[in-house]
Amino acid sequence: MSDVKNSLPSSWIEVELNDLAVINYGKALAAGIRSAGGRIPVIGSSGKVGYHNEALVDGPCLVVGRKGAAGSVHLVPESSWPIDTAYFIQPPKDIDLVFLSYLLGTCGLGALDKSTAIPSLSRDDLYRVLVPVAPRAEQTRIVAKLEELLSDLDAGVAELQAAQKKLAQYRQSLLKAAVEGALTAEWRTQHQPTETGAQLLQRILQERRARWEARQLAKFAEQGKTPPKDWQKKYPEPVQPDASGLPQLPQGWVWATIDQIAQVGTGVTPLRSKSAYFNEGTIPWVTSGALNSEAVASATELVTELALKECRLELYPVGSLLVAMYGEGKTRGKCSELRIPATINQAIAAIVLEPAAQSCKAYLKAFLLDSYEKMRAQASGGVQPNLNLQIVKAIALPLPPCSEQAEITQLLDGQFDQISQQQIAVQVSLQQSTAQRQNILRAAFSGQLVPQDPHDEPASALLERIRAERAARDAVKKPRGRKAQEAA
Repeated sequence: MSDVKNSLPSSWIEVELNDLAVINYGKALAAGIRSAGGRIPVIGSSGKVGYHNEALVDGPCLVVGRKGAAGSVHLVPESSWPIDTAYFIQPPKDIDLVFLSYLLGTCGLGALDKSTAIPSLSRDDLYRVLVPVAPRAEQTRIVAKLEELLSDLDAGVAELQAAQKKLAQYRQSLLKAAVEGALTAEWRTQHQPTETGAQLLQRILQERRARWEARQLAKFAEQGKTPPKDWQKKYPEPVQPDASGLPQLPQGWVWATIDQIAQVGTGVTPLRSKSAYFNEGTIPWVTSGALNSEAVASATELVTELALKECRLELYPVGSLLVAMYGEGKTRGKCSELRIPATINQAIAAIVLEPAAQSCKAYLKAFLLDSYEKMRAQASGGVQPNLNLQIVKAIALPLPPCSEQAEITQLLDGQFDQISQQQIAVQVSLQQSTAQRQNILRAAFSGQLVPQDPHDEPASALLERIRAERAARDAVKKPRGRKAQEAA
């Protein structure tokens, strides 16, 4: 805040935080020791983490993140127990607690992190932070004005966030209606398909088998061999849908599996220690984190032709649908579409539609987007449940006729365009609200939010009182032991 020093009102001062308050370390309190039925909040760097029946700090305080969410600022209006990932501050009476809370929130404390692993904030660095201080009476006026302005602003932000949530819910409800047939219910009453879903599936399966047989015959011819007896029986039949428990479908629809209409594969992670697999690579290599976007148009890492050859990586074509089989947080179950030819790692399933099923891509993507939670629920394993290729292949898909798929896609595209426009408008408004909040806080701590009162005691006077009170406390702290007693 030193850049505003020269523009501060004459009754203000700029000092180090060390001049205003003592910064105390929180104290460890293991989860097993805490009292779940207690009323005392346990506060960490990210905020409230539980309750206890005993307080470390009596009365209100500020809690500042020390490790993890380093630099975060939390106003705690009651007695509490700050743990060892945080600092706590109880400023003297001449410093308004809420004023200091807003002030520290504008200081960018997180930027003071110097760690290379877990974000952390040193107390020395925190003490050296320069802060502008207003007269005590003006602090009260600033807080009152901030509460007024920011409460209105926060109410508007809450409405925007609610609108954001509703748009996301509406989008999801459209996907659900699309794959259940409700979206095109009226359309079906007026249109008779020339090919049903069952006929479409049969055509896909027949063409799939014919291509396999053609490839096998080509192999026999290349090897100069006569096809053995019953060689067609070795055809790997795709996984059939498990009809038990599946709901009834609209007329003309049929249950299929992803394995029946597409080839499903995955990738690998080339050996990191072999630089020839990554250095000067030109081939995009996609990891599951990229699937948080519904389209993958680039990759953060590239592999070489050597990696493609030696690691048996598959180069998947544009239009391939990707499903995250495992990943951190909410990644598992995410679906995206390749907009570039790319290889993938082992955490992703790539779905390449059969030629006869290419027209189904947009509908299949909608189905996979709708199935996000269901796919996550199908994951298996221990601590971190994962999907696998067999699970993905066996996913049951309600398959409409091609003509109805086209109608579904058209309806979704139109609705999604409108939703996207509204989402953009909401996001712009949220960004404007953030900028407005910053402007309000900037005005508050440069002395421009409320008028100065010439009758206010200047901040320099309260600083002298704080220093005097601190000196008096230090003076009464006498050394302990025999020498102290003898000196007395």
